[in-house]
Amino acid sequence: MDEELLRTPGLTEFADPPVPEGASPYVAGAGPRLDVGLAEPDPTWPEQAAAVVALVRAALGPVVVGVEHVGSTAVPGLPAKPVLDLDLRVQDPDDEDAYVSALEAAGFALVVREPWWYRHRLLRGVGPDVNLHVYGPESAESARQRLFRDWLRAHPEDRDRYAEAKRAASAASAAAGEHVQQYNARKEAVLREVYGRLFAASPER
Repeated sequence: MDEELLRTPGLTEFADPPVPEGASPYVAGAGPRLDVGLAEPDPTWPEQAAAVVALVRAALGPVVVGVEHVGSTAVPGLPAKPVLDLDLRVQDPDDEDAYVSALEAAGFALVVREPWWYRHRLLRGVGPDVNLHVYGPESAESARQRLFRDWLRAHPEDRDRYAEAKRAASAASAAAGEHVQQYNARKEAVLREVYGRLFAASPER
């Protein structure tokens, strides 16, 4: 495991503050994705993600601290919603002038702004569908996403356990007419179990 990521402050603390009164994480006109259907693993997902990573780097230049393919589409053999998750780190996510307009010019749209949760922003892209998550370089959530991806790549038993939870959550959420946040909540318990094993195996703990 990446020793530098394992030293990230707050790594094992899953901060989940409430949305401040009167605020919404979604910008005007945006909302959660409604499609909770899963696709079988697509071996072209990493290649598609690499092209988007290159696009982001070209659009932002030195503003990029790091950008990587994360999430289920980054794990070979794992079913996923056919949306590529990318983790973009910039020095100050709250300084939207430094990156949002350049990403919009590259075809992305800002849909989430939640400075109370790891200073997170989310931009969506299409062709392929992309969730571009923006964090600061110190973000524990960003570190967790990268560690989780690497753990599942190296531990097929946890990958398969997570795949089963994803399929069950997708079926239940589709039957209930739920959106993607509700789908995510349904698989949260298994995700936390996997994180528990990851943290327990860490030489930094």
